[in-house]
Amino acid sequence: MIVEFENHFANPADRFHVDAASGWIGLGDLDSARAELKQVSPQIRNHPAVLIVQSELLFAEKNWEALLPLTEMLLRKFPKLDFLWIHRSFALHEMKRTKEALINLLPAAKKFPKHWLIRYNLACYCSQLGTLEDAMSWLQKAILFADKREIKAMALDDPDLKPLRKQIREL
Repeated sequence: MIVEFENHFANPADRFHVDAASGWIGLGDLDSARAELKQVSPQIRNHPAVLIVQSELLFAEKNWEALLPLTEMLLRKFPKLDFLWIHRSFALHEMKRTKEALINLLPAAKKFPKHWLIRYNLACYCSQLGTLEDAMSWLQKAILFADKREIKAMALDDPDLKPLRKQIREL
């Protein structure tokens, strides 16, 4: 998953459990992922690779209250990991703190100038906050870095972008 962390486990079994947990998350088996993480040696449970997989699990579980402080802590150490920016803001949005989600994701748009999902999420947050012109602008920027048909289909199905349905159809 995160190459820079791969060889920093003294116990190869720990690497296996972390990788297995990540794999189970990808397959949607969250119980197996949790079980794998429980088998990681206690002394390395605060290792960045373990914490990142833990954050993936919390995201998949929709445990926004636990995910938020973990992503904030990880972002202080690893600001170049784009998905942490996205997960933090998504957690805020799901906790009904959409304005904070927007404010916290805006710096990521500059940091990752070609990342379509950051722009898409900014469109969602703007839409929910009633700034529809900004929302449409962010959505159009997202389309610049992804397949227009896929983004359009996703946007038409997204309840956060419901106020823009008519404009999205015209894209």
